[in-house]
Amino acid sequence: MKQLLIIGARGYGREIYNLAQNCIGYGTDFIIKGFLDDKSEALDNFPGYAPILDSVEHYQIQKDDVFICALGDVKYKKKYSEIILAKGGEFINLIHETASISRNAILGNGCIVSRYVSISCDVRIGDFVTFQVFTVIGHDARIGNYCHLNSYSFMGGFSEIGDMVTIHTKGVILPKVIVEDNATIGASSVVVKRVKAGITVYGNPAKKLEY
Repeated sequence: MKQLLIIGARGYGREIYNLAQNCIGYGTDFIIKGFLDDKSEALDNFPGYAPILDSVEHYQIQKDDVFICALGDVKYKKKYSEIILAKGGEFINLIHETASISRNAILGNGCIVSRYVSISCDVRIGDFVTFQVFTVIGHDARIGNYCHLNSYSFMGGFSEIGDMVTIHTKGVILPKVIVEDNATIGASSVVVKRVKAGITVYGNPAKKLEY
């Protein structure tokens, strides 16, 4: 039986702890061993969770350990996942039992697919991608590594996002539109044309957000 360690014991880590218990393979392929977090008291006011075993930096990987990264910020997700990868750690996918994934869609490693997510045919998804509840991905879409798609986000057919892209709640990317690496799509925004790397867009239609 694989022993799952959750990277991050804050709010999102607690969400993933609960999600994991309703994911495919829980209790048959894996159980939850605990959390990794440098804030050892993060769960002090939250009874009923598995323990925080160590920090990501100091944890020594054991036989049968597997990992999932429960960090919402794509920069930190990449940073801490790479620390575990450098130690030889293995990441698994967490796929909720209510998610709908077409048989010929391809997912990388370390992905989180939450409740009622719909992933259509011929979609290609990289490593360490998070899909929050009710996300919909249209046919032939392409998703890079370390992306985070928040609840009710949508990608149309043949749309594409690069690495480390964040789509906030109810963000929409229209069919065939491309979003380049490290871009951020604001909540309730509708992306109608290409988004350049590293910028934040917001609104309907989505435009570059200036601070």
